[in-house]
Amino acid sequence: MGKDGAGNLAGKTAIVTGAASGLGRAVAERLAADGASVVVADISDRGAEVAAAIGGHFVKGDSALRADCRALADAALAKYGTVHILVNNAGFQHVSPIEDFPEDMWEKMQAVMLTAPFLLTRYCWPAMKAQQWGRIVNISSIHGLIASPHKVGYIAAKHGLVGLTKTAALEGGPFGITVNAICPAYVRTPLVDNQVADQARTRGIPEAEVIEKVMLEPAAIKRLIEPAEVADFVAYLCSPAAGVITGAALSMDLGWTAR
Repeated sequence: MGKDGAGNLAGKTAIVTGAASGLGRAVAERLAADGASVVVADISDRGAEVAAAIGGHFVKGDSALRADCRALADAALAKYGTVHILVNNAGFQHVSPIEDFPEDMWEKMQAVMLTAPFLLTRYCWPAMKAQQWGRIVNISSIHGLIASPHKVGYIAAKHGLVGLTKTAALEGGPFGITVNAICPAYVRTPLVDNQVADQARTRGIPEAEVIEKVMLEPAAIKRLIEPAEVADFVAYLCSPAAGVITGAALSMDLGWTAR
């Protein structure tokens, strides 16, 4: 899946959350390169720079807030008239044993990584249904399929996101709406950089040891995934060629789950 889809999303409008940096930025750039008009959504003002660079439209908001999710969908519909593609990417990590896991952190993680994707799906659904065409890609994680210690908030949210994906796929199929989840292992992003530091602190080991012996130990391919590789996969799932793929939790896990 290289960058050979230029133009195949011409005339389509996409919303990408968490698009100011990292994986979300790579997805926004790739969809724009394929011809889509992209709504760059993020809590950070850096999203304005991304939108300007790709000819998109920036909407600032906090995915943890229902009103901001509603405002994002409304802004996209007001700007472009409809939404064809929704990429639910916004997320963050917190590493802590269960007995020390802050309750407000749990609630915020579920709000950003599970409730917001539901709300945005719900708000974009009528437009997709009316036009009989939609592509929803939820960025889950290998931790949406398996578990690791000390990440209960993230893992619960990502498992829930896979369930949302499957249910929405069943409801969307008759209306030309496909819904899929991508489940990557560790991607080279600021989020992963933060995880390395958190894991080092929690486990009491150096950061280099976290990467070698914790993060990459289960993998057959001993490297981090590049954001552009995930963006290529997203672009494929949004393309006309992927019209029969729906309800899938698709792993990009470096061979992690082959054991």
